[in-house]
Amino acid sequence: MKKQHLFLIMIAFATSFVACKKDETNSENKSLAIPSAYDSTNFVGNLGDLISFRQHFDAMVNEAKKGRVTNQTASATAMENSFKAGTISIESFTIPAFAALLVGENGWFKELEKASGTTYHVDSASVQGGTFGGYLFDENGFEPEQIIEKGLFGAALVNHAHTLLKSPRLAEVDQALYIFGATPHFVNSSAAKLGAAADKYMAVYAARRDKNAGNGIYAQIRFNFIKLQAALKAGEAYQNEKNEAIAAIISNMEKANFATVINYCQTSISNLSLTSLTDIQKAATLHAIGECIGFTMGYKGIQNKKITDAQIDEILVMLNAPATGGGKPGLFITDRVNQIQKLQLIINKIQQIYGFTNAEIEDFKKNWIVEQNR
Repeated sequence: MKKQHLFLIMIAFATSFVACKKDETNSENKSLAIPSAYDSTNFVGNLGDLISFRQHFDAMVNEAKKGRVTNQTASATAMENSFKAGTISIESFTIPAFAALLVGENGWFKELEKASGTTYHVDSASVQGGTFGGYLFDENGFEPEQIIEKGLFGAALVNHAHTLLKSPRLAEVDQALYIFGATPHFVNSSAAKLGAAADKYMAVYAARRDKNAGNGIYAQIRFNFIKLQAALKAGEAYQNEKNEAIAAIISNMEKANFATVINYCQTSISNLSLTSLTDIQKAATLHAIGECIGFTMGYKGIQNKKITDAQIDEILVMLNAPATGGGKPGLFITDRVNQIQKLQLIINKIQQIYGFTNAEIEDFKKNWIVEQNR
C-alpha cells in the first residue's frame, strides 16, 4: 500500500508540474495587449532636465534665425552658450565629429555670425555672404542655419533617442518620445492652435510625410511607442515585442529624415525646371538644398541605421555640400543645367536604400499638414 500511495503522489506531482509548465507556456505565448493610446500618467515627471534641454535648443535655433533679418547680427557666442548650457547639454548628446563642425573660430556658429548683418546675391561675388530672399547664406550659397538646426535633429536628438532606446525603462521611453518632438497626444501636426501638444523637431517632418491614412511614417512611430510602453509594462515575457517596437521606431525616424531629403530635392527640381527664377525662387531653392544638406549630414556617424556613412558622403557630394563636392551649393542656381540631374539621382538612391514605392515618392512631394489643414 505504501508503494502504491507513493506512486500516486509521484503521478500527481508530475501532472502538476506539466500543468504548471503548460500554464507558463500559455502565458508566454499570450498576445501582447496594445492599448489605443499612450499612457501619459508619468510623462512630465519623467522628463527632468530634458525640459530645460529643449529650451536651450530652441534658444540656439532662434538666435541662428536672427541672421535671416537684414542688418541684424546673430551671435556665435549666444549660440555656442546654448549648445553647451545645462545639466545635460545639447553638446553632450551630439556626435563628437558633428559637434566639432559647430564650435570654435572656424565652426558654423561663427560662420553664421560672419554672414549675418549684410546682404548677398547668389549671382554676384560675395566675401562673406548675407541675407537673400528671406534667408541667410554664406558666400557659397550655403545656409548655415540648416546644419545647426536640421543637422542636430539627427546628430543630437535622434542620436540621443537611440541611446535612450538601447535598453529602455518606461521613463526613458517618455524621454525618447520627447526628444523625437512628439507628445503622448500624437497630434500629427505642428499647428500653433494645438499649443503644447503640437509636434516639434523630427516629429514635425514625420507628420509632413504622413498623409494621415493610418499606416504612414508618423502613424508607425506612434503605434510602436505605444507598443513599446505596453511591452515594458507586461514584463519579461514580451522581449520580442519590445525589440520589434524599438527597431520600428528607430527605422521610421530614419525614414522620416530621408523622406524629407527627397521632399526638398523634389522642391528644388520643380524650381530649377522653370524657364527663369525670381530672386525669391532662387533663395527658396538654396534654402531647400541647405535643408537637404543639414538633414543628410546630421545622420553621419549615427549607429544602428540603414543608410551607410559612405552613402551619406555620396549624397553630400551630389549636393555640393561644404567640405565635399566643391562646397558650393550656389552652383545649383548659377550652373543649374549641369546640376539639376544630381537631385534626381539622390531621390533614386534614397528610394533604393529604403525601398520606398513610387506612390510614396509621389506623396513625399507634399507637406500633408498643410495639404490637409490639420
